[in-house]
Order: sequence, then C-alpha cells, then structure tokens
Amino acid sequence: MVRLKDIATRTGVSIMTVSKALRDASDVSAATKVRIKQIAHQMGYVPDSTAQGLRARSSKLFGLVISSSANPIFARIVSAIEERAHELGYDILLTHSHNLVPREEACIRRLLSRRVDGLFISPVYRLEPDARVYQELITRRTPVVLLGSPAPFCNGFVSVQIEEETASSIVTEHLLKLGHKRIAFLTGPSVAPWAHERFEGYRRALRAANKDVDDSLVFQAGGTIEDGAKAALQMINEKCDATAVQAVNDLVAVGCATTLLGQGLRIPQDISIAGFGNVLISEHFRVPLTTIRQPKFRMGVAAMELMLQILRNQHVTAKRLPAELVVRESTGPPHGA
Repeated sequence: MVRLKDIATRTGVSIMTVSKALRDASDVSAATKVRIKQIAHQMGYVPDSTAQGLRARSSKLFGLVISSSANPIFARIVSAIEERAHELGYDILLTHSHNLVPREEACIRRLLSRRVDGLFISPVYRLEPDARVYQELITRRTPVVLLGSPAPFCNGFVSVQIEEETASSIVTEHLLKLGHKRIAFLTGPSVAPWAHERFEGYRRALRAANKDVDDSLVFQAGGTIEDGAKAALQMINEKCDATAVQAVNDLVAVGCATTLLGQGLRIPQDISIAGFGNVLISEHFRVPLTTIRQPKFRMGVAAMELMLQILRNQHVTAKRLPAELVVRESTGPPHGA
C-alpha cells in the first residue's frame, strides 16, 4: 500500500506538504499540488477514507435498511439514493431486515457502529407503539428518513411515501366506472399502515358511489404471489360472485390472477384484476395488469433531499408523492354489460 511517506520520498518534499497538497490546503502552491497529485496517481495512492472521516467528523457513509433487494419496489428507490449519494461523494451501506424485528435492530446497530452520517429505513412494522431501537436513534439524534408510511413506533422521523389512500381510491373508481358492482379487495399485512391506507381508499371510493363495503368481498391476503393465490382459492370456494378484484399490490394480484386463469376463468372477460405498484412483472404478466404506477425513483430522490436538509439543520416535513393509474388489459366491463 502506498503511504504518504512514499510519495514524499518520490517528490522530495515533507510528509506534511504531501498531506496538505492532497487536501488542497491553501498554503501549498498550485504547481506543487499538481505535481504531488500526479505522482500520487501514478503510484496508485488511495486515500484512507476512515482517517479522513475522523478528521472531518463525517464518515461519508449512509446506511440503508430495506426488507430485501428481491422486493421489486426497492430497486428504483435504492438506485436513486445511491446515484445521488455517489454525486455527493457518499457511499451506501445496504442491509436487509427480511421484515424481522430482531434483524432490523441488528442492521441499524451495525450501521451505527460504522458511524454512518444518516440512515434510510424501510421500517419493519409492528403493533407495539414503541420500539427501543428507534428511541435510541432519537436519543442519538441520528438523521433518519423513513421510506414508506410512518407508524406510532417510528413517527418521530420524517418520511417519504406516496398518497396511498388516494391512489387506491382511483383504482376502485376505475372499476366502478367500468360497471363493476361487486369488487373484491385482497388486503395486505395487518400491521402495515400502507395496507390500511389502500383498503381505506377502496372504502372511500365505494362510499362516494353510495355503496357499502360488503365484508364477504374482503379477503385477507398479504404481500406475496403465494398470498394472492391462497386468497383467490378462498374467493372461489366461498363463491362471492365478484366481477372484479382489487389487490393490495401487484404480487398479490399476479398470484390471484394465476390461480383464476388456472381455474379456466378469462381475464378480463370473466373477471377483472387490478394491482398496485407497477413492478416489472405487472407489465409482462400473461394478461398485463392495470395498476398504480408508484414514483419509485422520485421517492429515492425525495428521500435524499430530505436527508441533506436534515444534515444542514434545515426544517423538514414529510413528503407525499402522487401516483397514477396505468390501465392495461386486465380490466374491462363485467361480463354481459
């Protein structure tokens, strides 16, 4: 490894002069800086970022905690955060909670031990109103930006999310305008605020159309393709006579649609299906899904903007971004309409 001493020997100046030149100190001439930097580059010198961070009291690191890189929602969000961080000279330490509370706590503490300058966290939702690790973050005054809906245990932090309820109501309104009167809803994880907001959007649209929520049309699903498949089987077994299905996300919609197609039903001729999220599979599914396009890249950009404001000690407020309906082949008028 090339040291400052080695560069000093090659250039014939002191170690202090080399250090100052590489830091662009004002008391070293421009010509000397250029010569020293050229030689350092030729020798393959790589600065010690840890030592630099200790001097500047900044690690130039951000920690990122998400459930899993396999979750398609996070790909564009992470890409946006990483891109902007790179422009600013920061590196990202990416960790995965796998939606497990102990794992999330371990990830956060490991990142804190690396002296990160801030944390981006997609929370692992729980029913408890308090969470010790989030209280520790408040006590430490760690800059934190939440990716997604806040909950009681983490509402002390600023967040970036989409307008979940409004977006969900737009899906329901679309199905109602097509003429559907019996619209089933496949709900998400019971502890997730975003799932409740999407269900509330469905209810809001029905109420606006002077329709009551029929409990026989509401099925507990979750967040995966497997969850959607199980919910579809329950729908079939209970003979709810739905002419359309609104799923809490695209993966649940794909699981449901796959099962219904396997039962010989045609989409949308026999039953319409709509999702939420616009993940890649939604567009390339056997019957391309009508869904909500989440502004995932813009969420990442907004999260980084909030983080920079926090680091500059500026006033910050949560950001809610609008989402839009994407109509594809999976939705149409009910049979016989």
